[in-house]
Amino acid sequence: MTTIQHKIGSGFGARSTADDVLSGIDLSGSTAIVTGGYSGLGLETTRALADAGARVIVPARRRAAAQKAVKGIDGVETDDLDLSDLESVQGFTDRFLATGRTIDIVINNAGVMACPETRVGPGWEAQFATNHLGHYALVNRLWPAIARGGARVVAVSSGAHGMGMHWDDPHFERGYDRWEAYGQAKAANVLFAVELDALGRDAGARAFAVHPGSILTPLQRHLAKAEMVDAGWIDEQGNPADPTFKTPGQGAATQLWAATSPQLAGMGGVYCEDCDIAEPAAEGTEGGVHAHATDPEQAARLWALSAELTGVDACRAAA
Repeated sequence: MTTIQHKIGSGFGARSTADDVLSGIDLSGSTAIVTGGYSGLGLETTRALADAGARVIVPARRRAAAQKAVKGIDGVETDDLDLSDLESVQGFTDRFLATGRTIDIVINNAGVMACPETRVGPGWEAQFATNHLGHYALVNRLWPAIARGGARVVAVSSGAHGMGMHWDDPHFERGYDRWEAYGQAKAANVLFAVELDALGRDAGARAFAVHPGSILTPLQRHLAKAEMVDAGWIDEQGNPADPTFKTPGQGAATQLWAATSPQLAGMGGVYCEDCDIAEPAAEGTEGGVHAHATDPEQAARLWALSAELTGVDACRAAA
């Protein structure tokens, strides 16, 4: 089977930074939305986009914390958004669409990882609901502005996407495993980008999924220190212990590259890592993208499930 999942020789790599990939790129006059854009990789992404001239909207569940975090960064505004609450998603999108602005970039950066079993909405598993369904509803409701701007939409995934979808029990009602649930949510992020790109390309909107790499950020808030020490991520003093881990600036680079690079003009529906398109995952090796995560049939299946659960499907209706 042929695949477009091959490196293009971007000239960047695992140690490239947000500033490296945005060097020489002028985003003046553009509008970007970055979920979770006030913490960890999201804050670095917000800063870099604003420094390049973009107007950045940071919708946040903890708006006061977001306002404090982005204070002093010119060109950034905040709003209220809880991705696990579809009414909150609708409220934010209604407010944005009422402004009449177009969107040039959407970075679905917010997420939770390996949290205790939590139910939201009508009993949905929280990682699938927050990391995937909330972003699915957000993009669909913002679709008029996304299509008008010919935007790039970037879904932040993870190497954990290899765990795949639990099609027979997506909400883990028959037994919860926090890592399996996280892996499913990350697989869903990739599949979402594949189908969104297929639906949006005729309107000029393209979608990408990215693996930012391993970075110590508040994303690990649900992990015990002993667990991270045992995994070799940190030492007993809490300092980074894995030399492959990236800084926040390096971690934000791939999503910024996918969102802005002219090297990706005319492309989409691919999974990226280390500031390049990823190769297919090979047996027994680290990195790359697993075939199930870019399977068009699985992508369409997830889209149909997401539409059924959320009640929104604007992208398909407009295609």
